[in-house]
Amino acid sequence: MSKLLIASDHAGFSLKEKLKAYLKEKGIGVKDLGTYSKERCDYPLYAYELAKNIASGKYKRGILICKSGIGNSIVANRLPGVRAALCHNITIARLSREHNDSNVLVLGSAFVKADLAKRIILAWLNTGFSGGRHLKRVKLINCIDQKIRGGVK
Repeated sequence: MSKLLIASDHAGFSLKEKLKAYLKEKGIGVKDLGTYSKERCDYPLYAYELAKNIASGKYKRGILICKSGIGNSIVANRLPGVRAALCHNITIARLSREHNDSNVLVLGSAFVKADLAKRIILAWLNTGFSGGRHLKRVKLINCIDQKIRGGVK
């Protein structure tokens, strides 16, 4: 697997640091896009930076962490080709990959502690896209995205 991106705001910083160490321990390359401290910051800047790298194709997958995960999800999903999934358990993480081919995993540090987050990440990384009827739906998402960006017709 190519290098995985990871980013957080101040509320997700502690969890990000634990997960970054865990991923490196597992032999998974990680590029940290910030934040680099618990000092208050604005999550949209970090979510955008990560999502921009996914949208450009430079990186295949990334992980975003903030307090609830909602803000990061909103920002990341604004970029074309990004399918960010807010996951709070292993089943949702697997389904986000199997059915939606998610490429950004979003975690809420207030709801997912480190042990569970590690299991969610492994499930997400090790689950493939099942294609089939789900491929048609992902293509529809992409089509809608193109219509929005080109003006609704």
